[in-house]
Amino acid sequence: QVQLVESGGGSVQAGRSLRLSCAASGSILGINAMAWYRQPPGKQREQVAVIHSTGGTSYAASVQGRFTISRDTDKNRMYLQMNGLKAEDTAVYSCVTAKGPRDIYWGKGIQVTISS
Repeated sequence: QVQLVESGGGSVQAGRSLRLSCAASGSILGINAMAWYRQPPGKQREQVAVIHSTGGTSYAASVQGRFTISRDTDKNRMYLQMNGLKAEDTAVYSCVTAKGPRDIYWGKGIQVTISS
């Protein structure tokens, strides 16, 4: 089992920045990619950013150029630096990791609220 705990969320004004952190613990050997997802109010959950074990990253078009995903393997942490926040970034953000296609772990999620 892998436990994921998000932190760093909160409420900020549009244009500001936030940095989310995801701490991984438990049976973390064999973790491949890690990712951030978000679910805006009343909408479906969507992938925000992915970081692969190689260090390669990919982003949703809506956050490209504003968000940066990173990973500290020594500390077993993943981060999401969010700059230039917009009202439409308001959502519950969750970190996810997987050891295989059927071995997926989710954090509980953390609220990010952007006021315009």
